[in-house]
Amino acid sequence: MAVIKTNSEDVKVLARLMRAEAEEDGEQGMLMVGNVGVNRILGNCLDFDNIRNVDQMVFQSPGGFEAPSKGYFYQRAREKDIRLAKRAIAGERVRPASNALWFFRPTGACPATWYNQQNTGRYKAHCFFTPSSSECPAVF
Repeated sequence: MAVIKTNSEDVKVLARLMRAEAEEDGEQGMLMVGNVGVNRILGNCLDFDNIRNVDQMVFQSPGGFEAPSKGYFYQRAREKDIRLAKRAIAGERVRPASNALWFFRPTGACPATWYNQQNTGRYKAHCFFTPSSSECPAVF
């Protein structure tokens, strides 16, 4: 059962985001990007107040993702990416992104905090950051 409301186009947009942001990190990394996206919709907190659907989450400005500014994001969603997006929408969570609202790719080590959020770990190229449960209870 889905943890966020989506239609087939939403699934494709999320799939394209996941691929564009983390294809180099493989399926696990892409699923983690999906976790962050779903959490932003569920959270309704901090920088993501009133983000209620996939389009609002993906195209949020300022504060959204970098991928929509790149041409690669606009390529057609592949079936394997759509399957991964469906897993994220169904609520499959992967640490360290389980409760994360942010991630980025540093040139070196992951900082302890980013935007005042705690580092919950690194997966390949990306570091993930999670709010406290008191700041964003809906992502826990």
